[in-house]
Amino acid sequence: MRTRGFTLIEIVVVVAIVGILSSVAYPLANLANQRSREAELRLALRQIRTGIDAYKAAADAGKIEKTADDSGFPHKLEDLVNGVEDKTSPDRKMIYFMRRLPRDPMAADTVGSAAATWGKRSYASPPDAPQEGKDVFDVYSLSDKNGLNGLAYREW
Repeated sequence: MRTRGFTLIEIVVVVAIVGILSSVAYPLANLANQRSREAELRLALRQIRTGIDAYKAAADAGKIEKTADDSGFPHKLEDLVNGVEDKTSPDRKMIYFMRRLPRDPMAADTVGSAAATWGKRSYASPPDAPQEGKDVFDVYSLSDKNGLNGLAYREW
């Protein structure tokens, strides 16, 4: 009588084939994950920059109180979410520019506040050497890695 089953050679061949397939699939999964995080970064930058621009437009329209030496940009990123008082409204309603502040998907810190994950550039700082100041003119990623397009994430 013959017994049914797999030989050791058949099992080794199957394990080798599965190993080869997984070694091909792993880099593809990493690439898909990086593309997804880059899409999140693009979206988060667009949302924050749109909020900053809306804040500036409201300040220029006279809805937000600003001093003569004030640039009209928010003093901190949280102002976009927490809102500011509309000085043209008789009952002093709040103006909100964002529902929530997105986190930098490339940031290593997952515990701190969302605003702490972003680098901030003030209106007075040059574009090639961004520095924080008394307002927030732009945001950038603090990651030192490069994207799939070859540009550093902080230059996006």
